[in-house]
Amino acid sequence: MSASKLEYIWLDGSAPTQGLRSKTKVLRDFSGKLEDAPVWSFDGSSTNQAVGDSSDCLLKPVAIFPDPARANAYLVMTEVLNADGTAHETNGRAHIDDDDNDFWFGFEQEYFLWDLETNMPYGFPVGGYPAPQGPYYCGVGADKAFGREIIEEHLDLCLEAGLNIEGVNAEVAAGQWEFQIFAKGAESAGDQIWVARYLLERTAEQYGLTINWHPKPLGDTDWNGSGMHANFSNSVLREAGSKDIYDKICEAFAPVVDEHIAVYGAYNDQRLTGKHETQSIDQFSYGVSDRGASIRIPIATVENGWKGWLEDRRPASNADPYTAAARIIKTVKGAS
Repeated sequence: MSASKLEYIWLDGSAPTQGLRSKTKVLRDFSGKLEDAPVWSFDGSSTNQAVGDSSDCLLKPVAIFPDPARANAYLVMTEVLNADGTAHETNGRAHIDDDDNDFWFGFEQEYFLWDLETNMPYGFPVGGYPAPQGPYYCGVGADKAFGREIIEEHLDLCLEAGLNIEGVNAEVAAGQWEFQIFAKGAESAGDQIWVARYLLERTAEQYGLTINWHPKPLGDTDWNGSGMHANFSNSVLREAGSKDIYDKICEAFAPVVDEHIAVYGAYNDQRLTGKHETQSIDQFSYGVSDRGASIRIPIATVENGWKGWLEDRRPASNADPYTAAARIIKTVKGAS
């Protein structure tokens, strides 16, 4: 009988930012289909998700992809359930109100490659800073693009796994990069972002590096932070044909700034300062092609007759795409 390796991936109970965990199950004659991946369990007391005398938590498979880095292997994204089958309190996916997949999401995931020896971004000199921001964004050359071999390997793995990755680029700060994932359906978008994050972490391991998801890892300096911009639409936005409809939906976000910020990632106050292409964390604004606004209306949407999508620029790089999408969906639905 042939043996398959299934890497079960889940989100732990770490605070204030959830981390990734995984473990391998070996199955004989596995079909490769999601419905044939069994529910599994783990010790929740070791992941801040249960107490020691009642530690079993369940892993429910929700998405499966071939694992191109291992022979006869699959990546199984799961959501965490309590022992009785109910959604665990750390399970943000369970609260997405998008049963018909009417909402489409494109997440722009920024991050820093991080050197554990220097505790600085990969490419930063020991005991100092490289040249100021300017040449790094979409740059080329050994003095501008640091770690490209890691990014290329990660891109190939995502493509081979069947993730709908739409691009990668070097970002504004040295050692900072971005990838983009698009999916029709909020759950699928979240699944794919988390699996892509997992593949990135695992790829960086081989180079002795880690991934820094902190939205402002260099603190109050003149270096850009990292976000996870959320591009979103539903059938209303895609078919609107009216500026008034866009205004109404954008204005629905103004009274619920706190509710959005609460699920847009930890330490986001250090990033959303009104500088470096951000709006202040306690304010709300929107505008056409305005990267300093809370929500940007893409010029392509306007040129298409007010039919398209919106971009919420506030989610941090360490935000959970499930909870961020769930909050966006709630606000958009409340505007109609």
